Amino acid sequence: MDYRGRSGWMSILPQADGLKRLGRKILNAALPGSCLLCGADSQGSLLCPPCAKDLPQLSGARCPICADQTTHGERCGACLRETPHFARTIALLRYDFPADRLIHALKYGHQLAVAAWSAEHLAERIGTEQFDLIVPLPLHPERLRERGFNQSAEIARALQNRLKFPVDRRNVVRTRATPPQADLPHKARHKNVRGAFECRADFTGQRLLLIDDVMTTGATVNECARVLKLHGATEVTVGVIARALKH
Repeated sequence: MDYRGRSGWMSILPQADGLKRLGRKILNAALPGSCLLCGADSQGSLLCPPCAKDLPQLSGARCPICADQTTHGERCGACLRETPHFARTIALLRYDFPADRLIHALKYGHQLAVAAWSAEHLAERIGTEQFDLIVPLPLHPERLRERGFNQSAEIARALQNRLKFPVDRRNVVRTRATPPQADLPHKARHKNVRGAFECRADFTGQRLLLIDDVMTTGATVNECARVLKLHGATEVTVGVIARALKH
């Protein structure tokens, strides 16, 4: 249907170029063999080989606890000043372009294939190591309603399918709706999440794998690990897609 404008007939339909662009986007989204980052043929994988090769890797010299970069692989200054409540961190990537696009696609684009991809690579890093339980970092109910799902729980679910470790999605809850950590200066982040988690189970003697998407200062996972250890956990290991480096 057309409407007459001041200078003649004006179509309410998009221009041809716009339709072509829209068609390409729909086609790329529909094809399972399209690379999530560039749209090229990825032969059934999440990423095509060039994009996979371009993912930002972490240096081999990093803190054995929080995975931040250090000169010789020694413990970083922050972990020397105050030992975290988690024992170590398994991180797949450095939080930088284009890894940030993968995480945004999962959190805000509901691209759950990223969770499956992350679980596959985390499982490779974990190898034969044994955990008693996988615990996804919980979202506050308000945030969960806004987003519609918990990205950490989706990674944990896919990891359970690969490693066969049980997942506890119910007994660790977030009781305070804190402001997003990304909106705060680093020094305020520990205070922001203090007392934000509650545990309703006894984890005495258990080795736990705590799953999140990104670690920045580590304040959030550290607070959750503190609560888990108060409830008996022998050891908490953190598993994330990406680690944001301080320097």
